[in-house]
Amino acid sequence: MELEVRRSSCSESSPASELSVEVDPNLTESHSDAELLPSSKSSPLPVSGNPLGDGLVRTSSRFIVSRVSEEQLARSVASSNADSAEKHSTAPASAHGHHKSTASKGPITPASPSTPDKPAPKPQDTADDPTKAADPSTSPKPEAASEREPFIILGVCAMGKKAKSKYMTEILTRITSEFEQIKMLIFNEAMILNEPVESWPRCDALISFYSGRFPLDKAAQYAKLRQPFLINDLQMQYAIQDRRKVYEILKASGVELPRYAILDRSSANPADYALEEYEDYIVVRGQQFNKPFVEKPISADDHNIYIYYPVSAGSGSQRLFRKIGTRSSVYSNENKIRTTGSYIYEEFMPTDGTDVKVYTVGPEYAHAEARKSPALDGVVERDKEGKELRFPIILNNIEKLIARRVCIAFKQTVCGFDLLRANGRSYVCDVNGFSFVKNSMFYYNDFAKILANIILRRLAPEMHIHWSMPYQLEDPPIVPTTIGRMMELRCMVAVIRHGDRTPKQKMKMELRHPKFLAMYKQFGGKFDNDGREIKLKRPSQLQEVLNVVRDLLSNHRSEIPIKEARPKLIQLKSVLEMYGHFSGINRKCQIKYQALDPSLPKPEDAAPVDADSPDGHLVLIMKWGGELTPLGKYQSEQLGQMFRCMYPGSNGASAKKGHGLLRLHSTFRHDLKIYASDEGRVQTTAAAFAKGLLALEGELTPILVQMVKSANTNGLLDSDVAAQDFEKSVKKRLKAILKQNKDFDQSDIQALNPTESTAITAAMETVKNPVTACEEIHKGIKGLNVAIREKMAAQSAERKFQQE
Repeated sequence: MELEVRRSSCSESSPASELSVEVDPNLTESHSDAELLPSSKSSPLPVSGNPLGDGLVRTSSRFIVSRVSEEQLARSVASSNADSAEKHSTAPASAHGHHKSTASKGPITPASPSTPDKPAPKPQDTADDPTKAADPSTSPKPEAASEREPFIILGVCAMGKKAKSKYMTEILTRITSEFEQIKMLIFNEAMILNEPVESWPRCDALISFYSGRFPLDKAAQYAKLRQPFLINDLQMQYAIQDRRKVYEILKASGVELPRYAILDRSSANPADYALEEYEDYIVVRGQQFNKPFVEKPISADDHNIYIYYPVSAGSGSQRLFRKIGTRSSVYSNENKIRTTGSYIYEEFMPTDGTDVKVYTVGPEYAHAEARKSPALDGVVERDKEGKELRFPIILNNIEKLIARRVCIAFKQTVCGFDLLRANGRSYVCDVNGFSFVKNSMFYYNDFAKILANIILRRLAPEMHIHWSMPYQLEDPPIVPTTIGRMMELRCMVAVIRHGDRTPKQKMKMELRHPKFLAMYKQFGGKFDNDGREIKLKRPSQLQEVLNVVRDLLSNHRSEIPIKEARPKLIQLKSVLEMYGHFSGINRKCQIKYQALDPSLPKPEDAAPVDADSPDGHLVLIMKWGGELTPLGKYQSEQLGQMFRCMYPGSNGASAKKGHGLLRLHSTFRHDLKIYASDEGRVQTTAAAFAKGLLALEGELTPILVQMVKSANTNGLLDSDVAAQDFEKSVKKRLKAILKQNKDFDQSDIQALNPTESTAITAAMETVKNPVTACEEIHKGIKGLNVAIREKMAAQSAERKFQQE
């Protein structure tokens, strides 16, 4: 679409700096930019055949005047005031009194047609016949031009709670006070619900939107009957109530969406509700969605949205709902998807714990605010007036184009939608229809000015209203420093070690049984000299190892190799059966193939499955422990709080300490990224740190999934890649020497200590026979275990005695 921006010369009184925007009408469709931003080269509207409907008649060479008479307005105001007095509520009035008519400048609420007042002349009697409107004998005598001003009636047809809310009143009052040509008419809720549309008052422009109990069908009938200029298209509001249609429209408009699939259980076609559920993923109509994924009901009125987490992050689900008090979601241990109803399943977008709400007023204006994601901890942060705490943000050019496309595609001049910023891109996940910002005076001023301009340019183009588009300026977070200069915080990088943990434990054993060899091959292992290592961490993988161990101990216990390895197999079984489940990241099994050394004889217990089986053996290393303790979680959270308080700028907006950094994160002025290795204690530390840094509450699992990104952090550690070949060579020499059951002699010292280190020589002289030394160490460890068990048993008996 091409835009022509030029200085307007249509009005002598207009300042030279004002700009008008002209849009080529040939490039637009109905209710597009040509309607919202018409060209200043508009032609006078005809008396009959008016495309805006029969509610408007030309009575001035410079302006359009509504057919709604001054007498009707005055009667509506009087009736409305009487009705409002009974309900102890008054309509907002304008602070300006320039209008010369007897009608009120504030929003007008018409009386129901069933009131006992004398009925006013029906305007449709003349509207349906243009000849009667032109006949002075059949039309009321107009007032003198000096006694009345032209005006446009803007109707508001919505439920009373919405139409008369504090925020709507702020906007409507600004329109009527700053634009004398527009008068407000708020439809009575009882009339909307109970009276036929033929008795509803006429208006020239109409704001109407769906909410609970609102009869959208009747509003659509009224719009078809009276043909007012619709601010928000009513037919498209049916589509907004169905998430399937919303996604279809967004996709057709070129708006990026998360990957999704629709599961329609109401369909007669079984392929439309084909679903397979597995431990860490589901398959919906052939599409696989790994956890975490999102489950949304098809109906947009149903806000019960679930997010399912993988077992590796702690399992469970976060259950979102419409805000109740200070809660917007709760964490549940349930990890199975719902089996009734129709849903949209979509890929989870990691948004770093923040959602973006965008509010359009026409396709050229979008106001955006950031809030804490309801999926994070479910706690709604509110200001001193009880409203959800949000912060204005700046949209980039791509997001502004998205806002324009959403506004035009859904034909909603005033429209709100949800934006997800993830992986460097912006995705739309929901469209809400008519909605506006709460508690923003700047937004109210912009809203009133833009909406009034749209209406006047559409219905009164001869006035040559100048278009002055409001815009936002970003206020950079400049803070004073100790040296008195003003500086902007550009970046802060912190590298943090994990918190206090339990002791790490490890066991190692050699495996030659065919069942272990088959399992190694099943999980991608290869029998070659490279010695490829596989890591088994997923619950299904660990369960497979446990099943093999149980089978060997139960069904193969008479075999000689199993008898010899029985103590270690029992220990492996007990480690795998710890906690009673495999949820979380708390155990890891590594299996590596070790080829047979040609210089060594083949073991007697080697029993290959077939000729293709290897001559070497497997080395299994089981690691457990090293989990973050409650003290470690507390330490991590406290450290996050300390970091939060380092940044200034609370400004009284919140009672929480370090609110300045919370606002910094919410506004996306600086990117907050948290990376962690794949170790459980490290990821839990990162989640606890984020909880303290951003003043979050609740479980760590949702925080871990939303905020913490897994990354290869080995680059932060000492790299041993270049030394691996040397390490293998040294290990090989050490094993050969340490397996000798004899005292070290001078040749051994020279082989193990070529640098003649005094410390190594002294250690070898102390050890003497390595095999004997290892046996003594093993004997000492066994004695220590016996002593520990006896001590624990004595303490347990003493406690039992004291209790009795």
